[in-house]
Amino acid sequence: MRITVGGVRETIESAGATLVYLPPDSPDLNPIEMVFYKLKWLVRGASSRNIERLWSFFVQALDHFSPDERLHYLQHCGYATDA
Repeated sequence: MRITVGGVRETIESAGATLVYLPPDSPDLNPIEMVFYKLKWLVRGASSRNIERLWSFFVQALDHFSPDERLHYLQHCGYATDA
């Protein structure tokens, strides 16, 4: 179901942009899905199954995402970046 508001298409196109309708659930265009995928991959490699150690591992796992990698996730999903 597409909800439309009058004048939106005209406003977007008058600014030189293109209006693109995306599916309501598009994980390929959602950078957080890429982060979740990598986190799950890292957790599978963790040797501990103790909940406290897993939480600690999650905190440490966030350090495995370099600034360049995070930027790539955004660019891959079509977000405008200054880089």
